[in-house]
Amino acid sequence: MSNLSAFMRANVEQIENHKFAASPRIKGENGKPMEWEICCISADEYARIRSACIRQVPVPGKKGQYTQQLDTYTFQAKVAARCTVFPDLNNAALQNDWGVAKPEELIGKLLIGGEFDDYVTEVFQVNGFKTDDDMVAEAKN
Repeated sequence: MSNLSAFMRANVEQIENHKFAASPRIKGENGKPMEWEICCISADEYARIRSACIRQVPVPGKKGQYTQQLDTYTFQAKVAARCTVFPDLNNAALQNDWGVAKPEELIGKLLIGGEFDDYVTEVFQVNGFKTDDDMVAEAKN
């Protein structure tokens, strides 16, 4: 029988939260960009978020037929918001200040387009996804 103890929760290495300055526009008291704190989520939670962002769209020219389509922006915003430990995107005062009601809406207001894309990339890397550069480097080896 194989040694399953390595798979026991207590023996699996925990992933530390990661800090990332998502925007040079959001500065702390010291004048430096604020660091956001990012955590990992389980594959199950990732799948639930992804599933919630899939919608049925009609197939052009095929009456009564539908196909599934992932709302990519909503999916990325929900994953990024869920993985953000700091700032607290669930904070009602912060949401009210920006005129939004959900964490994924807040992240879309706080960050401009390029910052959002960079932050989403960082969140996905922290969660174990590889960048295009990583995959190219692996393919070359």
